Amino acid sequence: MRKNLSTKLTFCLYYFTFWVLYFAVARALFLSYYFEKAIDIGNKNIVLSFVYGLKLDFSFTAYLSIFPFLLVTLSYFINTQILQRILATYTSILIIVISLLMMIDIGLYKAWGVRLDNSFLSYIDTPELMIASTSTSQLLIGSIAWFIVSIIFIKFYKKIINSYILKFKNYEVFSVLIFLLITVSLIIPIRGGFQTIPINQSNVYFSNKMFANHAAVNFIWNFMQTIKRKSNKTNPYKSFNNLTAQQIAENSRNKLLKPNLDSILNTNKPNIIVLLWESLSAKIVAPLNGEKGVTPNLNKLTKEGVFFTNFYSNGDRTDKGIPAILSGYYPQPIIRIMRMPNKTRSLPMLTKELHKIGYTSSFYYGGDLNFGNMNTYLRNAEFDEIFDGSIFDKKDWNSKWGAYDDVFLKRLADDLRKPEKKPFFKVALTLSSHEPYEIKGDYKFGDNGESNKYRSAHFYTDKVIGDFIAFAKKQEWYKNTLIVIMSDHGHSSPTEDKPYFAPRKFHIPMLWLGGALHKKGIEINTITSQVDFAYTLLDLLKADNSEFVFGKNLFNTSENQYAHYVFNKGFGTLSKKGTFVYDFVNNKPILNQGKTNQLDSLGRALTQVSYQDFLDRK
Repeated sequence: MRKNLSTKLTFCLYYFTFWVLYFAVARALFLSYYFEKAIDIGNKNIVLSFVYGLKLDFSFTAYLSIFPFLLVTLSYFINTQILQRILATYTSILIIVISLLMMIDIGLYKAWGVRLDNSFLSYIDTPELMIASTSTSQLLIGSIAWFIVSIIFIKFYKKIINSYILKFKNYEVFSVLIFLLITVSLIIPIRGGFQTIPINQSNVYFSNKMFANHAAVNFIWNFMQTIKRKSNKTNPYKSFNNLTAQQIAENSRNKLLKPNLDSILNTNKPNIIVLLWESLSAKIVAPLNGEKGVTPNLNKLTKEGVFFTNFYSNGDRTDKGIPAILSGYYPQPIIRIMRMPNKTRSLPMLTKELHKIGYTSSFYYGGDLNFGNMNTYLRNAEFDEIFDGSIFDKKDWNSKWGAYDDVFLKRLADDLRKPEKKPFFKVALTLSSHEPYEIKGDYKFGDNGESNKYRSAHFYTDKVIGDFIAFAKKQEWYKNTLIVIMSDHGHSSPTEDKPYFAPRKFHIPMLWLGGALHKKGIEINTITSQVDFAYTLLDLLKADNSEFVFGKNLFNTSENQYAHYVFNKGFGTLSKKGTFVYDFVNNKPILNQGKTNQLDSLGRALTQVSYQDFLDRK
């Protein structure tokens, strides 16, 4: 009897240890894949990531163990062979699914800078586009790794652990009560102990090096926590009462609404072309202290227009950048409003205000507009015409995203040869400079490594945009046209020496060109961001910008100028006085430079107010 009890206890102990070992291997694979980052945090932090990570490893292992432990409890009533098959099937399915999520987590971390959460589910309805950011070799390696890890752990479980089930004997009833108590006791590791507040991600944060903290996080625990988090009307970023937060946000904005510069336009109704350059970072734009030679055409054009040198993206993905640009709307730390048609339909839209003053509108994209629910957002914006990858021959597509940028912008150029009676507003979003950087012709900087492919792809797009501007200058409409070149968001490439939350990642170029400008060859050094674009443009056109409540004027020279950006579970706010970056997971600043007392309050207020606005939209 005691031997049988011991056998069942051994199985439970081995099963629990099996999953703890699995998560240790998963952490080792994550650290190995990001070898350079791991070297940077040092051996001590590597070891500590395993030690601190045990807290969440234990927690999720306890979740996984509930069903097996419950079956052991009921083994008195179940045939051991049936029990063995049930648990083998249950564990094998878990290994396969969790190993797949492990590979997705490892792959996405490079671009997103956070461990796996429910954000990736937003792409699940378009799987072919969800994997488009990865190269064929990465997909192949990831698939092989998924297969190998799954097979190894399934075989390990069946050979070492599952065999114990056949040794179970069913002649004692009191063991049911013992193992029921053991099963119930799993609540202790699940909640992380006996403390008042259950375990959360911040419990495993131990270092001032964020990668070390991220390595300690159990990826599947993090994913499931974001899955089970119910949507409600509670604002998790509340730091002040709502009135105080609103006053802080509004007062800071009121000081920046009026420009200290006469209108730079020579007409009230210019044609407007906005070229959204996929993933263009200031780090490869020489006039922004970036690398030389990557964007030679853009570098040259900065001398011909109005160049904004302290301009920032408000988010780190396209589906955050477009609402910031066209709706003047801050992204949220995790949730993406573009994916929620019931909310985007109530957003302010630059297109709608331009329609009111006589503009026509068009949106061009060479790929699939269903990705990220972009199509629904654009329909809510009431663009008159929307063109996507379906208008291009498949021979002009790369293997991942859509039409090559040269083919794409040639189509825009061809459409612009047709005279239009009304002033037009056209937005064109490029895509060739998106991962995995498939371009036409030679890779100027080579294709060995992500950074060189990134440089080469932007060199290609720079040539394409340079050619488009050369074409535009020859057209009759150019003399009455404003062309805006702007990145949709920054990027961690070409170098990864800066953390994902650093302002340098969000620093992007914006350049205004065209015959509609009467002031050219000037630089605007005001610290601004994408949410300020629609507000300022409508102000210049003497149109209604009152709904763009987060925007301020791009041309202000106030000492209180600022930019505010958001990343997963955090924000950054910067001004001439300093930079303040805050992490909501650890509830601590992760970058605090200069005089940041006011930036602390401002950043919290903007995050609180914008999220409350998001919650309140129907």
